[in-house]
Amino acid sequence: MPGGAYNVLFLCTKNAARSVIAEAIVNRNGHGRFQAFSAGVAPASQVRPEVVELLKRMQFNAEAAYTKSLNEFAQSGPPPMDFVFTLCDETAERSCPVWPGQSITALWPITDPCGEEKDAGERATACAETYRELNNRLSVFMTLPVERLDALSLRDGLGRSGGDSGLLMH
Repeated sequence: MPGGAYNVLFLCTKNAARSVIAEAIVNRNGHGRFQAFSAGVAPASQVRPEVVELLKRMQFNAEAAYTKSLNEFAQSGPPPMDFVFTLCDETAERSCPVWPGQSITALWPITDPCGEEKDAGERATACAETYRELNNRLSVFMTLPVERLDALSLRDGLGRSGGDSGLLMH
């Protein structure tokens, strides 16, 4: 990161809810220390309407939220990623994306708030809960002294920062 921000990528299957919320949180609360991106292995055609409404209510720039393919970040040209967080509910999703390379990676299993079995009200409530969970985890992550830690120590620190919230590191 010398002279710039740490690049953080959030991966999901559809890139329509969890990863978009995480990207928005880090880009607003990272205070220039972190720059976030999000992508999906099978991106949806658009961000879920419940997520757009949540971002608007929380005074984020909802117009900046759009779905992206993981392929955009796997090609040469995009900035190298320092951290990659996979936000999949492994019990419900068949394939969680994996990021190759030297990035520090973490698996944060979070249930899809916009599952098709939920009605609109349940999806809106679940999106708010997902926001709270991600905001809590990311607040801890963004306060870690990453510039003074080696990769092994950082992995250990990220693992402890989740407490009971199920932080796992690769």
